[in-house]
Amino acid sequence: MIRFVRELARDRDARETQGMFLCDGDKLLAEAMRSGAELCHVFWRESRDEMAPAFEKEYLLSADLFDYVSPMKNSPGPLFTVRRHEQVPERESSRVLLLEEIQDPGNVGTILRTADAFGVDLVILLDGCADVYAPKTVRASMGAVFRQSMLRMGREEAASFCRNQGLPLYGAALSLRARDVRELDLTKAAVAIGSEGHGLSRELLDLCDGELIIPMCGEAESLNAGVAAAIVMWEMCR
Repeated sequence: MIRFVRELARDRDARETQGMFLCDGDKLLAEAMRSGAELCHVFWRESRDEMAPAFEKEYLLSADLFDYVSPMKNSPGPLFTVRRHEQVPERESSRVLLLEEIQDPGNVGTILRTADAFGVDLVILLDGCADVYAPKTVRASMGAVFRQSMLRMGREEAASFCRNQGLPLYGAALSLRARDVRELDLTKAAVAIGSEGHGLSRELLDLCDGELIIPMCGEAESLNAGVAAAIVMWEMCR
């Protein structure tokens, strides 16, 4: 069991093979229960929280053993495993965000949290994105990973999905053809966001119906991907 938990914390392939992911902390545990997530195992550090409900499979670990398996340093716990479920939208999507090659787990988790806050219908993760079920991503999502509708797709599949939903697809890009994000009606649209360092791939931009830009007046060359995504999602819901 200890080896199994360590693999979930460190190995994306193990998470996909087992169909589970690992979470840490009482706040995330409360969010998981509130969202109706399927909890598989709960691991307590030395003693269980007497205020917590009883779980079918829960274990007490010594402090040393808990620290050995935990992906966080000096975590008070608990650790718990959750069954993965594809969070697909229950209705037709009108606000969709596409992410391409955003490799930082903190950025991906923050974007999921913001999408949940603004009521974005769907987040599509394209090639090269950090694993949404990695411990750092889950922690940054602050529970949104249990609720936010999201799918993994290839570029052409995602573009076809947007067309079938009747959504124009815009790519956030620094280019002469890019329009000011404030000039566009994004209330029924899809927008693709790329990494801060490389932006969107040429292959994806060629599939887009247009490009948009977030105007800046300072000396900064670019915005963090999580910040850019938040601005775009605000415009979608404004």
